[in-house]
Amino acid sequence: MQSGKEQVAEQRWLPDVAVPSAPTGLDAEAIARHPRFTAFLRQQASTLVSIHAVNPRIASVFATQQRWLIAHLALAHYFRGSGAEGSSGFHVTPFLDAVEAHGIASRNTADAFLKEMGHYGYLAKAAAGPDRRLRPLEPTAISLEMICAWLATHLTTLDGLDDGQRCAAFLAQPQAIAAIQPRIADALMQSGAIREPGTTFSLFTWLNEGGIVMDWLYAGLGEIAPDCERIPTHVTSIADLGSRIRLSRTHLTRKLRLAESLGSLGWLGKRGKSTLWVSAGFVAEYHAQQSVKLAIIGDAFHAVLGQRR
Repeated sequence: MQSGKEQVAEQRWLPDVAVPSAPTGLDAEAIARHPRFTAFLRQQASTLVSIHAVNPRIASVFATQQRWLIAHLALAHYFRGSGAEGSSGFHVTPFLDAVEAHGIASRNTADAFLKEMGHYGYLAKAAAGPDRRLRPLEPTAISLEMICAWLATHLTTLDGLDDGQRCAAFLAQPQAIAAIQPRIADALMQSGAIREPGTTFSLFTWLNEGGIVMDWLYAGLGEIAPDCERIPTHVTSIADLGSRIRLSRTHLTRKLRLAESLGSLGWLGKRGKSTLWVSAGFVAEYHAQQSVKLAIIGDAFHAVLGQRR
């Protein structure tokens, strides 16, 4: 894969060569019904947890629903704005306008997010355009590497479902992220299923590290029988779960009790000191979100690097 600087330099380039064996796009319903979906989704969840472990701080950018959407919108503005009017980045004001227009967060929250990303070295000031009063921003190399790894992980899942070669095609031409990611961001912003997930999914995605915790829980599930209402996890105590989430024990316990009251999870024995189980409903909501997201990613890939047949 090219370095972040090389990607920035070539990001407007789109390939004009054929992609080998570009498979037919899969819609969300076909993905969710696929007999290999659970196996490859478990593999995807495990990979995302591993990516988080390598760089927990930057991975936390995608760890709540709000921050995940803000980050995708920021990247889309960068990829679309870079190179326009002599700039190599995106301008803050139009980005904040878009965050507000989509109802993702307040302008202050989005602005604080950008400042935090700059503080930790994930955003930097880009070369100014003709108006020197404006200082556009651009993601740093590690941020570009992270979004490429995220995309490659999901393309691998899609490949597993229909024996495609999406991931190989993308890794051969990673600069195509500049055209693929904005399409993904657009669809995420417009998707009711993504923006308004089920009750249990919502409970987790708005927790600090909640997104990665759901991946972690799912990656550790055993075989899921069709008629099983309570699926045991690999979590055996509140302390075990708490080590994955940046919440106080009191706050975490309160959230877990709420999830218990919804029937989304519980304990096989003594509360907080036995094996944690998740409900079939929890798994169904996770599957629904992942199938919609994968369909969005597949469509964006095919629009740029592949052809439906």
